[in-house]
Amino acid sequence: MLTIRLQRAGKKNDAQFRVVLAEKEAPVGKKFAEILGSYDPHTKNLNIKNSERLNYWIGQHVEVSPSVHNLLVEKGLLKAEKVQAFKIKKQAKPEEKQAEQKAEAATQPEAQAEPAAEQAPEQAPQA
Repeated sequence: MLTIRLQRAGKKNDAQFRVVLAEKEAPVGKKFAEILGSYDPHTKNLNIKNSERLNYWIGQHVEVSPSVHNLLVEKGLLKAEKVQAFKIKKQAKPEEKQAEQKAEAATQPEAQAEPAAEQAPEQAPQA
């Protein structure tokens, strides 16, 4: 199955991307069937060499990666809504963790303070 995706090119700290047509299972940086354009993330410049060729492949129901899909929507080459390009990891909310820690800390000093109060009268000398 073919897909249109980004392939990194350029130097360290100066990324450039090619928009390529490649097999979905092929390694990202290796084989591709056709170069369709390029993308510079620093200037947000998307250059499509031949938009007819891009439309041909999209017409052939080639899958488009979410990142490329969003770039094509921004450029106006696709009439669609943007899609979520990455998954947001769910983490426990820090507020809940802090509330649990405060609750534990509040109960522990009370428990420690009560036995100390009970021991104090027993140790005090009787007059």
